[in-house]
Amino acid sequence: MKIRATQFAVHDDPQKNLSFIDSEVDAAATDGIRMIVLPEGLIARSPDDDNYAVRSAQQLNGPFVHKLCELSKRGVAIAGTFHIAHEQQVLNMALVFDHGEVIQRYDKLHLYDAFNSKESEHVTAGTSPPSTFAIDDVEVGIITCYDVRFPEIARDLALQGADLVLVPAAWVRGPLKEDHWRSMLIARALENTMYVVGCGEASSRNIGMSVAIDPLGVILARTVNCVDRIDVEIDLEHLQRARTALPLLHNMKYRAPALK
Repeated sequence: MKIRATQFAVHDDPQKNLSFIDSEVDAAATDGIRMIVLPEGLIARSPDDDNYAVRSAQQLNGPFVHKLCELSKRGVAIAGTFHIAHEQQVLNMALVFDHGEVIQRYDKLHLYDAFNSKESEHVTAGTSPPSTFAIDDVEVGIITCYDVRFPEIARDLALQGADLVLVPAAWVRGPLKEDHWRSMLIARALENTMYVVGCGEASSRNIGMSVAIDPLGVILARTVNCVDRIDVEIDLEHLQRARTALPLLHNMKYRAPALK
């Protein structure tokens, strides 16, 4: 299965973001891509205002989500995260669209309360860990940005059978932050012998640096901070060879308590 991570600077106008995604879905369909992965906070964002994305939240049945459902009818699944207004709260919600429907929802568990940021002041944390879902014959998990700093959540997905974990993100710039992003994505892939694809928002605030990593920690493709795409083939035979050679999940003697 071929997937594509498309990084870009999310505009403050939702319609411009939808137009860009529309064109990316068309290009992906032409190129034989089965799924595109997009960054975090896709409805609207401003690099000069941390809370713009929260104020731009829409309902789950609103126009942005509806349009992505329609776009996914073109045979290309779409994954990303969205600020969704729900019962007088705002959730940072990862959604996956396929064949005109939302096939997966995960509400971000680990809010970005670090490095002088306080996401929890404006966003309500999720209460359930993510589950896996299937795109054709590939078992997939999705987590969001700061989640990648918590290895248990990726391990939980691996134990559920994930072949691939997606990480939409808006990774804020700062000292060593680029190294943290790349190192943790590699670690999550290698310690769980699975593919990991991170897709970052690329702006004056956020680093971009989308990357695809194979089950042995090898970087297959990467970008810098600009509008760009990376494509990767999810090879289940290669995955099985890696897990046979390095049977970490089979050899594991200690299992942390279930996520709650």
